[in-house]
Amino acid sequence: MAADREGGARRRPGRAVAYAALGTVLLAGCASMPDSGDLRDVESTPRQDTGVRVFAMPPADGAGPGEIMQGFLEALTSDDPEYDTARKYLTSDAARTWRPERSTTVLANGPSIETDCSPGGREETNSVTCVLTGSRVATVDTQQAYQPAQGSYRKKLHLTKNHGNGQWRIDGLPDGVVMGKSDFQRNYTSVDKYYFASNTAVGESGQPVAVADPVFVRSKVDPTTQLVRSLLNGPTTWLGPVVRSSFPTGTALRGSASGLTPDDENKLTVPLNLKPSHVAAGKCTEMAAQVLFTVRNLAPTLKSVELRGTGDHRLCELSAERAESTAWHGSSKRPEYVYFIDGRHRVVRMPTVSTGTGSVPVPGPLGEGDNPLQSVAVSRDEHTAAGVGDAGGSLYVASLASGGSLGEPLVTSDGASPDERLTTPSWDARGDLWVADRDPRDSRLFVREQGGDKAERVAVPDLHGQIQDARVAADGARIALVVAKDGKQSLFIGRIQRDEATGQGVSVDGLRPATPDLEQVSAISWAGDSRLLVVGQEQGGVQQMRYVQADGSTLDGPAPGALTSVKAIAAAEDERVPLVACSEDGIVRLPAGAQWQKVDKDGTAPVYPG
Repeated sequence: MAADREGGARRRPGRAVAYAALGTVLLAGCASMPDSGDLRDVESTPRQDTGVRVFAMPPADGAGPGEIMQGFLEALTSDDPEYDTARKYLTSDAARTWRPERSTTVLANGPSIETDCSPGGREETNSVTCVLTGSRVATVDTQQAYQPAQGSYRKKLHLTKNHGNGQWRIDGLPDGVVMGKSDFQRNYTSVDKYYFASNTAVGESGQPVAVADPVFVRSKVDPTTQLVRSLLNGPTTWLGPVVRSSFPTGTALRGSASGLTPDDENKLTVPLNLKPSHVAAGKCTEMAAQVLFTVRNLAPTLKSVELRGTGDHRLCELSAERAESTAWHGSSKRPEYVYFIDGRHRVVRMPTVSTGTGSVPVPGPLGEGDNPLQSVAVSRDEHTAAGVGDAGGSLYVASLASGGSLGEPLVTSDGASPDERLTTPSWDARGDLWVADRDPRDSRLFVREQGGDKAERVAVPDLHGQIQDARVAADGARIALVVAKDGKQSLFIGRIQRDEATGQGVSVDGLRPATPDLEQVSAISWAGDSRLLVVGQEQGGVQQMRYVQADGSTLDGPAPGALTSVKAIAAAEDERVPLVACSEDGIVRLPAGAQWQKVDKDGTAPVYPG
């Protein structure tokens, strides 16, 4: 429950005092509540600099119900770790039973207070019921997992006047916290914690594949300790069925450990409640890799992680370099080339480090043959490619080596036009190849698993609409689907479940929206371990390009530079390589710190490996 800090009413002078030297801001609840009238937004402070910590003021002596409500809501936007100041606005019983950590509800513009709060009756002149209202944007649950939400918000709070001292306090309120979107962005930060894809290994050494699980932590309340605790508590409910953790069940930080932070040598020491005799060396290395990948969200220069068990005995230590060889991690893999279809409908490629515009056909039948291609996907190891030819009706797989022929198609479509046939294919780290058929008479999703000689149909039980695009994440645990329904094209993320025990095959379950405010999604690309780059438009709006998280949250920071008529977009998990797109100017790229540059006026369908 908190005020939104952006737009709307401005805070009156003197309402907050900033101490720059101490890096603090004090919030005082000083607003009054009229006895009647329309809804009124809670007044709020402008967003503060990220280095500024915000602390609330306790209730003033003799404050009325309106001032108590205002002060309480403002206290919930502070950086008070345990909400101690907020509890001072509650009666002792309410303060003891209220659980703010249960959930966070995010509203579009912050909560509005129903200003005609009135006593409950003649016999209850010392009690008041007020109502908070707003428009839902999202919720964050007790696991710190974000989920977009819609609809109205309406909750009652009850205030009572103490007979002894005459002070008003809140004695009835729901668990959890509610705040405006701007306050949420100031108070919370999105971070990825890491687990391993279940029953999945890549490479000759059988590396486990790291899977990002995005959560939100309070950005100025011991975030590293929060994040490590969340990691140890296990994956979020949505991702849990397709990942595993190397931490034994019940693993926790030892005692009341807090204030975790890397030391002067960028080493993080994590005290755990594990007995050294119960921790195998291999598992300990995997645990340390999970911690290192996770904490590097907040400390990018982290060099090593040391895990210590009971008695402060050392369990293991892992450097950043060794972590990359311990597990396959998508964002650490820099692609060698970017690929696209040239004006002769062949697959061509350019080095990712190139500053020129020259491209060359790939070796093998996809670059040397005479079957015109519409789209292409290249395996993560850049040894194999899959091309869609025959006017979008056939999917071929071929080696990126000289010689050979396309052979028979792996998948075919009977759609009436190219736009109703096969989508651009995509590969995951295991070597599984994914493609969808857009035929409106039978929209289907296919996968050819590594080593298989044919593609199998994938069940999508939660699908309502027709698949228009499909891009698998590098980890092979999640897939992004663009789904058309009722004239709209929306982006959904599903988890990939492989029922190897029963032989029931592969399915995509748990579809959830990733861009609920976009009405037409026209192009997508994975752009990080849990981030996507999306091209689309809101209702009545113009085409835009933005980054979103796989959980549906919108990331802070600038979007890529404007580009007209984008037909396709290519990004890599490694953020160091430039974005590449197909627009009205053909193939263009966006190097870091530069403007869009023309590469090939006749090129189409750009992709990075994956």
